[in-house]
Amino acid sequence: MTATTPDTLTELAAELPAGALVTDPDVTAGYRQDWAADPNAGTPLAVVRATCTEDVQAVMRWASKHRVPVVPRGAGSGLSGGSSAVDGGLVLSTERMREITVDPVTRIAVTQPGLMNAEVKAAAAEHGLWYPPDPSSFEICSIGGNAATNAGGLCCVKYGVTTDYVLGLQVVLADGTAVRLGGPRLKDVAGLSLTKLFVGSEGTLGVITEITLRLIPAQPPASTMVASFGSVRGAADAVLAITRNLRPAMLEFMDHASINAVEDSVRMGLDRGARALLLAQSDAPGAVAAEEIAAMVAACEKHGATEVFATDDSEEGQAFTAARRSVFPAVQALGSLLLEDVGVPMQALPQMITGVEEIAQDCDVLICVVAHAGDGNTHPLIVFDPSDPDETDRAQRAFGLVMDLAIALGGTITGEHGVGRLKRDWLPYQLGEDVMELNRRIKTALDPQGILNPGAVLAE
Repeated sequence: MTATTPDTLTELAAELPAGALVTDPDVTAGYRQDWAADPNAGTPLAVVRATCTEDVQAVMRWASKHRVPVVPRGAGSGLSGGSSAVDGGLVLSTERMREITVDPVTRIAVTQPGLMNAEVKAAAAEHGLWYPPDPSSFEICSIGGNAATNAGGLCCVKYGVTTDYVLGLQVVLADGTAVRLGGPRLKDVAGLSLTKLFVGSEGTLGVITEITLRLIPAQPPASTMVASFGSVRGAADAVLAITRNLRPAMLEFMDHASINAVEDSVRMGLDRGARALLLAQSDAPGAVAAEEIAAMVAACEKHGATEVFATDDSEEGQAFTAARRSVFPAVQALGSLLLEDVGVPMQALPQMITGVEEIAQDCDVLICVVAHAGDGNTHPLIVFDPSDPDETDRAQRAFGLVMDLAIALGGTITGEHGVGRLKRDWLPYQLGEDVMELNRRIKTALDPQGILNPGAVLAE
């Protein structure tokens, strides 16, 4: 990378709208980290708040000319250090790119990346339509960030993840070229599947400036079941029994620590003595929903549920769903977090959850576990005091052991949060050297100078 001067920044500012380029250190400091609070985040040279594709093109042409690293950033709600700033680089924020149009006839939305996931849902709902992917942070995470990490969420066990709804993209490449990939066609297999390549690429291959999304008819009102268990193993076995025969609209897991953290926060009347809790929903039509809930109740009772509650009242169901979504902030009140996002094949879910319990005991740290249990995606949240060096070391050791466990069980180090910078050292152990080399070759082909989000996903 080459050094920049005030003159080179002036050159960039001249290509951008007034106020788009920010160098005030008090402002740029707020763009150093995402929610993962990467302790190794750098200090950016400047922040650019782009308003359109042309702004992004200007930034990438300038960065390519001067070999300056660029870190794309959405809302900053990422959980893997994927938008950690780089010393002497630019942070390219898409937060001001907020236009959206919805075509209710073809059930398609075309949106810029700065809208929140919740805002995309609201725009679709105005036409009686629904955008399903729903991260727990859906009210504060951007749709561009969702596409960059291939985000999932609570209902993805039935409805799929972000990539299942992305029909097309506009992407600005490292040299400033803007390309359109895919488009408003439900079936299109012309050429290589480049749209899918960029979804989940975490800003390492290009900057997403427009997304064409598939929408579906509005979700029917859901019926809800909540079951408490005296053991983690019983809850995990109930999950397998449910998914063997059903495809619930939601199937979530909370362990004892997360139950109590949520209860401290929102006072839902959850069973504080339970070792585990399952939250499940069915949105099947008519009487089928009641049949599915009854089957899930039976599965939970068979595997030792101590208490089961079922309701077809949508407001009650939404209250329990809101409690589940509140886990991250509730646990964060207990201390600093190292956030995991490991997934395993469904049959390995019991071993994954009980294995995390053993890691917590061995490392003498608190690990709260929540999971999108219906698809095997678990979120162990490691709580620690960063002012205590010994506890910090034990937390970091637990972080690595959890990822080692997931890989050993045939799983993945990330189901929906992305690799970012915090997990990249474990990626080779999951993918293997041949696939890592293929990743590097693709990165080099699209970003030969290595200026796009350097250090994220692939080590420099």
